[in-house]
Amino acid sequence: MGPYPGGQAQYLRVPFAEFNCLVLPEGTAHESDFILLADIFPTGWHGLVLSGFQAGESVAVFGSGPVGLMAAYSATLRGASRVFVVDSVPERLAAAEKIGCIAVDFKAVGDVVERIVEMNGGMVDRSIDAVGYQATGNEGKEVPSTVLENCIKVTRPTGGIGVPGLYVPSDPGAPDGNAGNGMLLISFGKLFEKGLSIGTGQCNVKTYNRYLRDMIISGVAKPSFVVSHEIGLDEAPTAYRKFDRREDGYTKVLIHPNGPL
Repeated sequence: MGPYPGGQAQYLRVPFAEFNCLVLPEGTAHESDFILLADIFPTGWHGLVLSGFQAGESVAVFGSGPVGLMAAYSATLRGASRVFVVDSVPERLAAAEKIGCIAVDFKAVGDVVERIVEMNGGMVDRSIDAVGYQATGNEGKEVPSTVLENCIKVTRPTGGIGVPGLYVPSDPGAPDGNAGNGMLLISFGKLFEKGLSIGTGQCNVKTYNRYLRDMIISGVAKPSFVVSHEIGLDEAPTAYRKFDRREDGYTKVLIHPNGPL
């Protein structure tokens, strides 16, 4: 919330509400879908837009957390021919399969790029980094550039890469000095040689939320498939811990500060 403290409480302050708030229909229908318009659904959609996606193309999404699943879902909604979703958490991969995507467990397949190219019959048209700077390798150690590197390798020449995953100018907990200063070693020569386009940046939610709202109302989209748990405010600390540790299937949690609807 920027300079405004708090966001998960019984009440919160909404600056410039007449501009920032999105009008929803009366009643409680679609509440679990509408709440995702505040962040992850527009951000996932934005990641696909950043990649330059067009209907009929193939897509590889790295990371099947909430944003990655929304990027994959956006690709299916917009007519992708194939959507590969890469992760290692079984519940997340199961959620990806539930919406018709091809799940790839990077810890089980060895070389994830070779596996995707083999299943797709060639490189994909677009790839999406929904992980960001805290990406890890097969051994569980942080390798900040590994997802960007895989995107460069798996995307066909003149294709595109979308990066909704977070990267920061400084990271005190980085594994090396360069990464600590926001400088990552990637195969830029290969990116140039392949003529790849890359789009990055934080999502402007208001660019998309009105249209995504209308897709929910019309029944075209139901992003709440990603929700794994709905809890009260007192349960939030435990839910945060379990989500952070990828425990007990905590993929996306909705908090109801004033009790169930």
